[in-house]
Amino acid sequence: MVRVVSRLLLLLTLLLFGGRASAVEAPDAEPRERTGHTELSGPSPHAVEPPAVDTTAHDAQPADAPRLGEEHAKIPAVAAGFSTYDGGWIRITYHPSSRERIDPLITAADDAKRELEDWLGRPVLDKVRVDVARTPGEMETLAPRGAPYPEYASGVAYPELGLVLLTLTPRFPNENLDLVQVFRHELAHVALTDAVGAHPIPRWFNEGFAVMASGETSFERMWTLSTATISDRLLPLAQVERSFPSDENKASIAYAEAADVLRFLIRREDRHRFRALVGELGEGGTLDHAARQAYGVDLVTLEHEWREAVAKRYTFWPILCSGTVVWAGVMGLFAWGWRKRRARSKATLARWAQDEAREDRLRKLEENARIHIVLQRAPAETTTPLPSGAPSEIDVPRVQHDGTWHTLH
Repeated sequence: MVRVVSRLLLLLTLLLFGGRASAVEAPDAEPRERTGHTELSGPSPHAVEPPAVDTTAHDAQPADAPRLGEEHAKIPAVAAGFSTYDGGWIRITYHPSSRERIDPLITAADDAKRELEDWLGRPVLDKVRVDVARTPGEMETLAPRGAPYPEYASGVAYPELGLVLLTLTPRFPNENLDLVQVFRHELAHVALTDAVGAHPIPRWFNEGFAVMASGETSFERMWTLSTATISDRLLPLAQVERSFPSDENKASIAYAEAADVLRFLIRREDRHRFRALVGELGEGGTLDHAARQAYGVDLVTLEHEWREAVAKRYTFWPILCSGTVVWAGVMGLFAWGWRKRRARSKATLARWAQDEAREDRLRKLEENARIHIVLQRAPAETTTPLPSGAPSEIDVPRVQHDGTWHTLH
């Protein structure tokens, strides 16, 4: 219960205070993060990968965007029975029964390409093929023969081949699989490789760019980043660059940091600097050298600036969503709801009383308005002498009012 309420309060805080980070922003808007699927851990659910234990050349690549050796650098043939959509720069293959699920990818493809080229500052994704499987098992059969494949991924990219594999069925029953986000995530891996060529880049930079470009949002990731900030457990980028941590908690922090650092680097006012940084990486420069050339400061200084910015954005969230504040908020909402319901009930009773009083007044007016006029003959045995020439009987008008008879004169 506390966890659910915490997330609701976190969402309310994001909406009220605008502390959201977005991968796709309006031209004149500050970067904000979109709402999307929820993750169970730091990595995105379509790119779940075991953290590396040591530093190797393979560790420099995200598991969902592995480098291929020359023996695997051949794109496989289209699967038998699959249809193909040809969009010029992109070809999407799929089973004919999945056509309706493919339409959102076709719609999103050109916009995704334009945004990636805008961020990277150069043409990318000249030729890409996207194979969409119906199940994770079928997706594995579409991978290049002998190529590395992340066991738990819902999407994988082979940038050297310009090949992306996707699955329509989540690997886990409760997984919230957003196919368009997975599609954009893997395209970002391919685009970044197109921009920098074969030059190595840190794994955190590669994965952080893909998460940012896909528009993914994870309350779990933001919560991880906020709690790590308030508890002073953020990891130095130099440590993350050497190797992703093997500890699950530290790995979650590393992924959260990677996505947010890239958001920081591609802010609207620094977009041109990020393009220059990518250009330096494409020339074979290190990330630190590229940062000096593009941003005028080294990577350590950029990291310090990011930490200051992230502290302003996240430090109050854990306090706001702590257990005590959550329960206080719950009790406050309960009291507010009770008072509102009580006021509504009092207003209803008062309205009913007014209606009843009005009905009573109308009923009394109706009763008072009943006036009976009758003509009553004078009694024949009257002893009062009649005037000369008067008839023997006269009509006497009488009126009944409020239960009493009155003679009219």
